[in-house]
Amino acid sequence: MLQAQRHRLERAIGGWIRRRQGEDRLPLVLARRRIYILPTRAGLGFGLLLLLMLLAGLNYANSLALLTTFLLAGVALVSLNQCHRNLQGLRVVNLHAPPAFAGDPVLIDITLEPQESTRYAIRVEAGNESILLPELQSNSTTRGRLALRPAARGLLHIERVRIATRFPFGLARAWCWLYLPLAITIYPRAEGSLPLPSAAQGREGGATVAAAGHDEWYGLRPFRDGDSPRQVAWKVYARGLPLLVKEYRGAASDSLWFDFDVLAPLPVEARLEQLARWVVEAERRGARYALRLQSIEIDLDAGEAHRDRCLGALARYGAPAAQR
Repeated sequence: MLQAQRHRLERAIGGWIRRRQGEDRLPLVLARRRIYILPTRAGLGFGLLLLLMLLAGLNYANSLALLTTFLLAGVALVSLNQCHRNLQGLRVVNLHAPPAFAGDPVLIDITLEPQESTRYAIRVEAGNESILLPELQSNSTTRGRLALRPAARGLLHIERVRIATRFPFGLARAWCWLYLPLAITIYPRAEGSLPLPSAAQGREGGATVAAAGHDEWYGLRPFRDGDSPRQVAWKVYARGLPLLVKEYRGAASDSLWFDFDVLAPLPVEARLEQLARWVVEAERRGARYALRLQSIEIDLDAGEAHRDRCLGALARYGAPAAQR
């Protein structure tokens, strides 16, 4: 009962804050009016201690106790101001979340830039996860990566992100909310027991497969586990660049067609996972491939952009959007 009332109160306060701030656009600077501050449990306990010290000092007319009380109260007030200023003027440069596969952690990259002074102990929170950035140097860019729990296939909407701090003494907590249109595509798991189709059945048959050729130079890509050392561009690596692998593409007639309806005996999710595995495998081999997902058809192509387009179509197929 109390938990439900707390959630309703949080939603009401969150709605009021969003109406007050409006939709955010990056980059943005955290202004004073959008930063909120309240004492922590330690701060409330410290305030109660000061009150008891004040009453004892007045009762016994102890000047030393009163001096200590007022000195500590002054330190607490200065810490409140410093806690608020630790966020004020902080520049949020970028907030990006690349697509992820279902069952894998969802990563959110955030870029912060203190404009004038060094900031300390900045915590970024989304959903039930958070990351602590211990120190942000002035006039420099700091990047952090927040890992959320694995999500189900579909579109994951991050409703808001909180930036908070308890610096310097933990007596108060200052925070602000970022309301950004952040939608993360969660691909189906790339799983399945069926191998790539090997029979040249044609476009209408569902899948046409030919082994990726090695007769046409395509480009370089980052090294991945399982790549042959013969394919490594050793001359490029000797010049101090990262480990890259030479890619070749076969003739244009070598193509793969993946059809959702061909896997009809399997459940829907199993079909999507199998298609995702085929797409990933085809891209790894350097083949050209196409995808037919009932009314959606993606023509033959290759490359990372084409891979993401196919996986994105699989992710959005009949999947409701989730929020955090």
